[in-house]
Amino acid sequence: MKDKFDNRGFFAALDAQRAARRMTWKQVAEESGVAASTLTRMAQGKRPDVDGLTALVRWSGLKAERFMGAEDALPAEPLAEISSLLQSDTRLSAQNRAALEHMFRAAYEQLRNDRGGSER
Repeated sequence: MKDKFDNRGFFAALDAQRAARRMTWKQVAEESGVAASTLTRMAQGKRPDVDGLTALVRWSGLKAERFMGAEDALPAEPLAEISSLLQSDTRLSAQNRAALEHMFRAAYEQLRNDRGGSER
C-alpha cells in the first residue's frame, strides 16, 4: 500500500545519520528528545508517534515525504504552502503572521478569479 509510512527505510536512514555523526542510539535519543524506547520499537519495525517522528526528522534533517510515498501525492495548494511558510517564520509575531496570511489570501483569491490578466 502506497499510503503507508516506510518505517524500515526511515530507520535505516536514521541509522546512517547516527553512524555518520558517530553517535550511539542513546545519544540520538538524548539529542533528539525522543525516548530510547521509541528507537528500540522502531528497530523492531514499529512506527513512531507523530511527535517522535517530528523530533527525529528535525534531528536528522531527513525529509519525511521521502518515506511517505510522496511521489504520488497531489501538489499542495499555493495558499497552504504560503500559510505554512508564514506560520513557521519566528521573526514575525503571531498577529503579524495572521495579518500577512489574511492579505495573501485576499489578494490570491482576487487574482486567481481574475483571468483577464492570465495567459492561460
